[in-house]
Amino acid sequence: MNIYDELKWRGLVNQVSDEDKVREYLDTPGQTMYCGFDPTADSLHIGNLVPLLCLVRMKKAGHNPLFLLGGATGRVGDPSGKDKERELSSVEKIESQAQNIEAQMNAFCERNTGEKAEVVNNYDWMKEISFLDMLRDIGKHFTVNWMLAKESVKGRFGREDVGISYTEFSYMILQGYDFYHLYKEKKCQLQIGGGDQWGNITAGCELIRRKAQGHGFALTFPLITTASGQKFGKSEGNAVYLNAEMTSPYAFYQFWINTDDRDVINFLKYFTFLTQEEIAELEKAHEEAPHTRVAHKRLAEETTIMIHGREELEKVQAATIALFGKGDIKSVDAATLCEAMQAAPGVEYAADEIPDLPQILIDLQLVKSKGQARKDIKAGGLYINNERVSDFEYAPADADFIGGECMLIRKGKKNYGLVTIKK
Repeated sequence: MNIYDELKWRGLVNQVSDEDKVREYLDTPGQTMYCGFDPTADSLHIGNLVPLLCLVRMKKAGHNPLFLLGGATGRVGDPSGKDKERELSSVEKIESQAQNIEAQMNAFCERNTGEKAEVVNNYDWMKEISFLDMLRDIGKHFTVNWMLAKESVKGRFGREDVGISYTEFSYMILQGYDFYHLYKEKKCQLQIGGGDQWGNITAGCELIRRKAQGHGFALTFPLITTASGQKFGKSEGNAVYLNAEMTSPYAFYQFWINTDDRDVINFLKYFTFLTQEEIAELEKAHEEAPHTRVAHKRLAEETTIMIHGREELEKVQAATIALFGKGDIKSVDAATLCEAMQAAPGVEYAADEIPDLPQILIDLQLVKSKGQARKDIKAGGLYINNERVSDFEYAPADADFIGGECMLIRKGKKNYGLVTIKK
């Protein structure tokens, strides 16, 4: 199947400048395409997954995708999809963020193709161009009338409360020049991006036509929304990052496992490499027995492996089984257990200052008094690392602390607490 037709089947084609020519372009292996990522944060997030995956899909199909890092455009700020001016970050911060994102691009591509990404940074060619050269050689190919008609500008133009600066107004010229540069230097004729990038991408197509008398093509993805109408990629108002230090592998896995039933099949198409046949089987299983959550589990597995690797997935699954199934909690990776229990109450003690069980329960706010704690323990309602303890005089030992770091307390069926040793 032509990779363009695969993208259509997956529901990932929103706009395309010339469908027949794009399909024809992608029909020959070895073609070049690119997508840009501005370093506006310390990490990419799952909202970036569709374009990242598309570049990797292109590589798997035998093409030569370019991962463009916006070292220059990130210093300016893209007005697309924004109703007010971005705050400019320091150059040092942008460069630091760019290094982080380049590492993520390489790790993502290598994990899913076996090869590193071909990363290009637009600062490398932009830094050589003077302001006069940009105005004379590039700016003359853009009419203000044409630029004002673009959605990224139109929504801000004429608003006295926010408006749009000349800096952000010029962003599409810079992105257009990127496309022209890669067309000339890398023989790249296709730029891909989110639906809000249509104006910026077609600016590049126009510049290639006017300045090089060539042909550039544009392809955008749809805005991914959930069945409830929310913009995809937000979890309780916070972005879900690809950096494990910003969003733990456990939290990442849980985001996907909690996908709405109405979204899970579409998300399998958008965010995995599974084939039509594999997804059809999962769809059938989901329709016949949705309570088994087979599709949800597969989605969470595929995405977690894709970002964090199989070893991290196995740690997450072991923690999930131990907490909610019949697994051995003591075999769980201590760091993963701590991540899994972030929402639970926790207390921290020095290794030589661990109190008795009743006091621990009070400190965890699982009981209000030592008398109530003794009563609950004697009744058999207390568990340490999922093992019942009925002696309220029991003194937690080193062996009770998983990895020498943490001990899981459970009172009844659903009341958890985590005890950790000060480092």
